Parts: sequence; C-alpha cells; structure tokens
Amino acid sequence: MPPVWFEREVPSALVAEVAAAVRMLGPATDDDPYAGLTTATAAVVSSGRCDAAFMDRAPGLRVIARTGIGYDRVDLAEATRRGIAVCNTPDGPTISTAEHAAMLMLMVAKNVKRSEADLRAGGRDLYSRHVAIELQGKLLGLVGFGRIARHLAGIAGGLGMRLSAYDPFLAETDFVPPVTGAPSLDLLLAGADVVSVHVPLTATTRGLFGAEQFARMKPGSVFINTARGGLVDSAALLAALDAGHLFGAGLDVTDPEPLPPGHPLLLRHDVVVTPHVASGTAEGKVRIFRTALEQVVQALSGRRPTHLVNPEVWDG
Repeated sequence: MPPVWFEREVPSALVAEVAAAVRMLGPATDDDPYAGLTTATAAVVSSGRCDAAFMDRAPGLRVIARTGIGYDRVDLAEATRRGIAVCNTPDGPTISTAEHAAMLMLMVAKNVKRSEADLRAGGRDLYSRHVAIELQGKLLGLVGFGRIARHLAGIAGGLGMRLSAYDPFLAETDFVPPVTGAPSLDLLLAGADVVSVHVPLTATTRGLFGAEQFARMKPGSVFINTARGGLVDSAALLAALDAGHLFGAGLDVTDPEPLPPGHPLLLRHDVVVTPHVASGTAEGKVRIFRTALEQVVQALSGRRPTHLVNPEVWDG
C-alpha cells in the first residue's frame, strides 16, 4: 500500500477505510510539523504550509491533497516544477461552512455576545437596552458566488432575506432568481445589509476589504468572513467598527490566525470570532478527508484526480 502522510489525525470514523487503502504516516507534532513525512508518496494536508522545505523532506512525493477548498498555503509553482499533483476538496466544506456563516450572521445581527454579557452583569430592563436586527427583507450581499455562497443563499432565502451576489468570473446569466447579480463590488457593498465574503485568497484579492470598501458599506450593516483572513485589513475593520459605521462582524478567519489573546477583535461585543473551524463538523471532517483520500488514490493509481488544481502536471 502506498505510504501517505496525514498532517492531522484521521477521523475515527474513517480510520478503517483509510488503513485499508494506504499506509498511514504522521500526523504532525508540535515539535516537528513534518513528523513521519520522509517516505511519503502523497500528503493530505490541512493548515500547514507546503513550501520547498516541505517538499524537500519527502523526495518521493507525488501528490498533495488539501482538506478544503483553498490552496493558498501550498506553493503551487514549486509543486508544479517538481511534478507534484496538487488537489483540493471543494465540495467537502460546503454545507458546514455555509451553516457557520449563517450562524455568525445571526449571532451578530441578534447581538448575542452583548446580550449575554449584559445578562451576566445583571441589571434591570435588559429588554430596553437590547438592540438587534431583523433579517427578513434585508439584503444579503455575497462576494463570490461559488458552492458555499450558493448554499448560504438558500439558508438566507429561508429567512426571508433578499439576495444579491458579485462575482467577476460569472456571466449575468449565471445568476437566477431569487439571486440577482451585482454589476460591481462597490454597488453590492452600498446596498447590502449583510456582506458575506466567499472568494479565494490570491495576490489579487489579498486586502480586498480595506478602509475604502468598509466606507462604501451601508451604515449599520454586518460583515461576515468565512473565506480567508488575508482578504481583510483588520485595522480597517476595527476602525469601521470603532466609528460605528458597521453594526458588527462575524469572522471564522483572521490575519494573523489564530488571533493572539487580547487582540482588539476578541474584546468586542459586536464581533464574533471563531478559530477557522467552520468546516469542522463531524460530517464535514469525514467528507473532506474521504474526498482527499479519493484524490490521492486516483492520482497514485494513474487516474487524473477529480479536483486537480495544477492540470499542467498531469497533462505534461
């Protein structure tokens, strides 16, 4: 059986299935993020960086499979240069991440953190002091309209929200009611009551949300990010919150990640932060790991992986 390195522990529900298909190596340790990698012909990676040093550690490496959609932590050019196939699992996180985005949206809109803090602090007439947003009839603006955004649109539609999306890679005909296509990011931001981000982190999108974009957002709106922390200028987000321009923010991803204790975003009642765990449901973990394993088995058996992100390696 081919030796395959796993950065994280394989979910218990999949151990027997994985052990029947490959020889398991790893996982990483705090002392050595590459522990057990040396003899691997394939690697199933999660949050670690796959750079030249990573690839040097496993000279026989032929496949890197990411347990998620994004592959910004993989040096794609270096992998391609070495003839290493890089795969992702785009369908795995969809449901769990979309549900998590909806949860963040609801927690921020309903001012849950401040309400809970007020309750713990005691006092009278907490109802009069409570301020929240009713989402029915409000406009959800989706930045990027891939799998997760589409699933979130279905959830938000069930709440009675109006839906609009901006995605420069889609044609106008790709948007069908109840979702309308926004002609530009600026127009989407200006009209949305909630903005939810669903784009990959690239050289072009890094810092996509800065002071200018937050200023264009509707006063009193909500900002949600379950994509990548590097898309957002944290200082600009804090400034928009401090100014009262935004009602609040819900973040599953941050820059840096994780946020250090005492970071200003962690100290606010109008910001809900989770540590990049949106896809981490029991079902999501199994789906992601199983898909990653399928990509590895396909590649090592000479079949083109379903979710190959550097096809030039295979075509060559």
